[in-house]
Amino acid sequence: MLQTLTKTIIGIFLIGLSTELLAQDAKLLEGMDYRPVGPMRGGRVTTVTGIPGQPNVFYMGSTGGGVWKTTDYGQNWQNVSDGYFSTPSTGAIRAAGSNPDIIYVGTGSDGLRSNVIPGKGVYKSTDAGESWEHIGLKDVGQIGAVEIDPNNPDRVFVAAIGNAFTPNEDRGVYRTTDGGKNWEKVFYHSDTVGAVDLEFKPDDPQILYATLWRAERKPWTIISGSTEGGIYKSTDGGTT
Repeated sequence: MLQTLTKTIIGIFLIGLSTELLAQDAKLLEGMDYRPVGPMRGGRVTTVTGIPGQPNVFYMGSTGGGVWKTTDYGQNWQNVSDGYFSTPSTGAIRAAGSNPDIIYVGTGSDGLRSNVIPGKGVYKSTDAGESWEHIGLKDVGQIGAVEIDPNNPDRVFVAAIGNAFTPNEDRGVYRTTDGGKNWEKVFYHSDTVGAVDLEFKPDDPQILYATLWRAERKPWTIISGSTEGGIYKSTDGGTT
């Protein structure tokens, strides 16, 4: 009886303490507002990524302005893709968790709107964005996601939406195990349904989820979605 009463009293005390702390946190946030940090050019922002352990560093990609980098929490931005990329449209950016100097960028915005700039494949940097190398997949069209194995920066998956304007067989999920020297298409649905997103299971990179999307831009309309597509899962590292 005494033990139960003690636990009850402690529980009430902790609830009261938690409520007080939440109230204090709310007061601290009252004076805070979101504000734009730029850069004010290049069209819509389509992808961003930060660097674990480096809270001041971020990369940003836009629909028509290429890739930008900040090292001071967004106070200043520098374009790092000009002179390297053959298209200014960006679909996905990821930094390797095991080596943040390694950055992969999938080109071709995944937000299919009235104006669409075609993607030209995947670019890779091994010096934190100082220089870039084109590493393939130039015909896969728009890229919706790039995912890097958290333990192996050479093992990368790409979700290819495909050509925004016509059916094409380059849609699907691609995998490289040698840092982009060679690519294998590990999942293909059809020439009109592409892959728009990918995610690893947080504690097991052998388990992946892929989202498929029927998307195509016509002069008179945008096709978005159908009875085909949906979510697929692999438990063997993308092989099936």
